[in-house]
Amino acid sequence: MKKLKLLTNIEEAYEELRFKTSWPTKKQLVKSALLVMIASVIIALIIFVMDQIVDRFMHLIYSL
Repeated sequence: MKKLKLLTNIEEAYEELRFKTSWPTKKQLVKSALLVMIASVIIALIIFVMDQIVDRFMHLIYSL
């Protein structure tokens, strides 16, 4: 009996993830996650500062 193409694709994807993919160690994963969090905070702070500058500039323009 022929397998459904979907089941064959799922089996192949599972085998590739299980046997051919190199997974990071816990230490590498934690290091990468911390790097992403720090970068996110820095970007958020930059956006916040830019927003405050534009806000004050707009208040200055509209108060004239």
